[in-house]
Amino acid sequence: MAVIDLNSDLGENVADRVVSDDAAMLEIVTSANVSCGFHAGSPEGIRETLAAAVQRGVVIGAHPGYRDYENFGRTNVEIDSPTLQAHVEYQLGALIGLASAVGGRVAYVKPHGALYNTIARDERQSADVVAAIKAIDPNLVLLGLAGGVVLEVASRAGLQVAAEAFADRAYQPDGQLVSRAQDGAVLHDPAAVAERMVRLADQGVIRAIDGTDVRVDAQSICVHGDSPGSIAMAAETKRMLQDAGITIAPFAGA
Repeated sequence: MAVIDLNSDLGENVADRVVSDDAAMLEIVTSANVSCGFHAGSPEGIRETLAAAVQRGVVIGAHPGYRDYENFGRTNVEIDSPTLQAHVEYQLGALIGLASAVGGRVAYVKPHGALYNTIARDERQSADVVAAIKAIDPNLVLLGLAGGVVLEVASRAGLQVAAEAFADRAYQPDGQLVSRAQDGAVLHDPAAVAERMVRLADQGVIRAIDGTDVRVDAQSICVHGDSPGSIAMAAETKRMLQDAGITIAPFAGA
């Protein structure tokens, strides 16, 4: 029987920039990628999301990004290796501390936004992120884009890795995500999104933007918390996966 995880990016709200319904999403997903504060969120808001995840038994992951709060971490940043490693270490340390304060623990790391996309293809920044994870806690699992360079770099360095696919994002024929600047990059129809993810879990393929099938080996599915209609997409994806006999369970230990 197929088994797959559902995750979402959470802990990104502040009073003047509310982007997701964390409470509702935590009722659906099995893993929560919680902001570490550099790209979004506030200490008090992040702590509240962590506490809610602990209460619901949702596995917690750290979601570090570039220091780019103004652009929600979605702008490429030129950064040297010592600085990037220190920034990731700082974010992991902060989230691990807050999680501990509410009775939880961080089980994995999923980088955010532009950093995530960069390390899917850039070996140098991949090595910086991997070095930061190993320095803080080498038992943390690294979650990255299926087929991404960072998964190879992390595996060579001795880290556990897991690959993910995106329910609400369009794919290029080479398995990379379609740029958000391009029309059709973000998907919104709950039924269509759910059908794509059932096919992924069952057959290991996703239909690319050009109509071809892309082979994707993933252990987790992400529904972005800040996408319009995200709760409906996540709920329908979960329902259709379960109806198809697919078990939904976290990829990392609780």
